[in-house]
Amino acid sequence: MTDTVDNAKATPEQAQPYRELGLKDDEYARIREILGRRPTDAELAMYSVMWSEHCSYKSSKVHWKHWSANTTPEMKAKMLAGIGENAGVVDIGDGWAVTFKLESHNHPSYVEPYQGAATGVGGIVRDIMAMGARPLAVMDPLRFGAPDHPDTKRVLPGIVSGVGGYGNCLGLPNIGGEVVFDPSYQGNPLVNALCVGAMRVEDLHLAHASGTGNKVILFGARTGLDGIGGVSVLASETFSGDEGGTGRKKLPAVQVGDPFTEKVLIECCLELFAEGIVVGIQDLGGAGLSCATSELASAGDGGMHVELDRVPLRAKGMTPAEILSSESQERMCAVVKPSDVDAFMRVCAKWDVIATEIGEVTEGDRLIITWHGETVVDVPPRTVAHEGPMYERPIERPHDQDSLQANGPEQLARPSTPDELRAEILRMAASPNLASRRWVTEQYDRYVRGGTVLAQPSDSGMIRVDEQTGRGVALATDCNGRFVKLDPYTGTQLALAEAYRNVAVSGATPLAVTNCLNFGSPEDPAVMWQFEQAVRGLAEGCKELGIPVTGGNVSFYNQTGSTAILPTPVVGVLGVIDDVRRRIPTGIGAEAGETLLLLGDTRDEFGGSEWAHEVHGHLGGLPPKVDLAREKLLADILVAGSRDGMISAAHDLSDGGLAQTLVETVLIGEVGARVFLDPDQDPFVQLFSESAGRVLVAVPRSEELRFTEMCTARGLPWRRTGVVDPESGTLEIQGVGEIALPELREAWEGTLPALFG
Repeated sequence: MTDTVDNAKATPEQAQPYRELGLKDDEYARIREILGRRPTDAELAMYSVMWSEHCSYKSSKVHWKHWSANTTPEMKAKMLAGIGENAGVVDIGDGWAVTFKLESHNHPSYVEPYQGAATGVGGIVRDIMAMGARPLAVMDPLRFGAPDHPDTKRVLPGIVSGVGGYGNCLGLPNIGGEVVFDPSYQGNPLVNALCVGAMRVEDLHLAHASGTGNKVILFGARTGLDGIGGVSVLASETFSGDEGGTGRKKLPAVQVGDPFTEKVLIECCLELFAEGIVVGIQDLGGAGLSCATSELASAGDGGMHVELDRVPLRAKGMTPAEILSSESQERMCAVVKPSDVDAFMRVCAKWDVIATEIGEVTEGDRLIITWHGETVVDVPPRTVAHEGPMYERPIERPHDQDSLQANGPEQLARPSTPDELRAEILRMAASPNLASRRWVTEQYDRYVRGGTVLAQPSDSGMIRVDEQTGRGVALATDCNGRFVKLDPYTGTQLALAEAYRNVAVSGATPLAVTNCLNFGSPEDPAVMWQFEQAVRGLAEGCKELGIPVTGGNVSFYNQTGSTAILPTPVVGVLGVIDDVRRRIPTGIGAEAGETLLLLGDTRDEFGGSEWAHEVHGHLGGLPPKVDLAREKLLADILVAGSRDGMISAAHDLSDGGLAQTLVETVLIGEVGARVFLDPDQDPFVQLFSESAGRVLVAVPRSEELRFTEMCTARGLPWRRTGVVDPESGTLEIQGVGEIALPELREAWEGTLPALFG
């Protein structure tokens, strides 16, 4: 028997499984108060998924005040759409707008690695489509447990294959990302996905249901039992610790993706937008139809009536609650004027996309959903979509934070002789976190569609937006979770600074920020302290740099039992370049005698460094200092150097320090170099320190004086640190010795294939 609204009124004391659906006692009581009765089964399903942590941000919303408090009018002027929309949108000039967003699909990817990662890509692509843009490229910041752990060997190949399989089938290049290993991610890998798309400014669309009598059309794939609860429930609970073995408890079904269906859905949506026959479009991702209907109605100027029995299904016997909770992929919901319905249907038929009119916009302020003529949902849509619980979780600085910071790396044994330093360079180059990602990126199509200008292993990905002018955008994502663990405020600003710097070294001007904030349980006061510090650090850092946060994602409950992941606020920065032909490559070229200059200051900073982690398994002390004013100056000089043709190559210094930057620079360029260390500073510090705000640039001899004079005049420290030597075939470091490029390449490229290939 279907549980209707009339039945709910007649049976107020009927027991309901709200706790099993993730609702707290007080949340269930509030639902009853809102409705003036008990909810129906379908209403309970809607509230449970929409009030989940993943969909409602109930533990993080209170901290969003930091975004508004630190976003100036000048920063807002850069945005066409911001926080609260499907994706952020910025104006990049010449009438072009770019939309980009970063989201998580962590828990589903642990349960079912391939489909979890694949549908993570599919979901973020639909967010971009919903804004009216053509998706141009994707990126994938990934985090895994110990590289030699059996479960890492289970999840990593599937996740990489899922990211590549879905993106490749869509014909979207994967232009960058990260692969990071740390034992804290054991049992809780992080799969973050970014998509960027472009449109003309006038083609921007926002998701809302307005206009009484307008029709609600569901189009795309059929709705099935796959993904019920999906990411909305999975991402709102801590893993107990036995999900990966035979004792796995019953979990919601992970969504199953079909990239070929999504490919035609992309083209169908773009034609619908071009024809001007949609009022608004909402993708169906987390929480499925519950989300799409309630958010469209909530953002509109009236109510909505939906006939749920008209939804095309691919499973028999589905209940209203299951249909509303299903997170089946490749589905969109559109609001269309009655006069445009026939044209809408013709476009969908052309692309062989199933389209069904399931309802209409109504007067009033109620979302009413019927099932074979009987009302199963009658709710105020804002209470479902935008007025869920909001918690001020207890915040407490971890009791061991002081001892963690006091346990610095100063006493760790350091290499000192030339042979020891040489061996350390090779060891670090081969370490899992620094080794070449080629084994991963070769599974992705990085150049499909012909718009890719830079891709991994470059510091940032770059994509051409306008074929006529060459205008393009660069993107980078970064986060060192160890830095954030040591000092969440500074560590998050270091993530922002590195992504900002990685965009600038390509010659692009940093313009806007997105983020994916991955943390442990919000019910842990220590985790909430990390989170609050990170949000405040990012917000205040963006204000200092003058670039806005356009949107993002919060992913809580990333822990197994009581063991939380390293706090991992992944920061994505987008930059604009007026002509991609003036981009700065990462690898040095073959012109003999080009000067290598090190920009910035090098200090003895090893807290949270890759050297301390890899060589000593140590985490303690303080992270490097961050100077955002210096980062802004550095970016200005790099962009000016690019515009004036003064820089032939550039590579930032981050994980692994100068030594790793040199290894990558010569191997990517396939050219040798001679390097001179500063006789007044410890060679080990010069080679492995991870001080922020530094870049290695190659400058043509004819431009060296002009470039260094510009640096000096603007107060940016620089040091002549080497020359390009194409004939040598070696990396020669004064006081350390020579390392042949084949020996370096064997160390750098052999690790991931040996582990996973």
